[in-house]
Amino acid sequence: MFSVYTYSIAGLLVICLTVFVQNIVAAIAHRKQSTYIPGKVSEELSHDSFVFRSHRTFHNSLENVHQFTLPALFCIFLGAPTNILASLIWLYALCRIIHMALYYAIATEKNPSPRSYFYMIGVLCNLAVFILAFFQLFT
Repeated sequence: MFSVYTYSIAGLLVICLTVFVQNIVAAIAHRKQSTYIPGKVSEELSHDSFVFRSHRTFHNSLENVHQFTLPALFCIFLGAPTNILASLIWLYALCRIIHMALYYAIATEKNPSPRSYFYMIGVLCNLAVFILAFFQLFT
């Protein structure tokens, strides 16, 4: 049954891998600080610090990944249309990767920053997956 969802499952794996990579990047950046304290990022840091940006990127993904992956899995279990689901998952994955790259590359306090646009596209994908899951559940 799940073989028809190969592209969706592959996209979910890419999303999980992205969060894993963010964890490693944040841990390495944190440990390279001259005043490294395990498990604590200085409150004095801001967007001009890569330590701050890598930490926030990872935690932003932690805050959002389950909100997307769980409804996507429900869509698989409910038999949602494979092409629609795979498209939404891959668009979300791409948005999260671009969001990550922009957060790493651009040190700005400005809002909206370029990364904000990709975050919002990801939010719309998330909403679409919820709608798809409810549609499948009640039809």
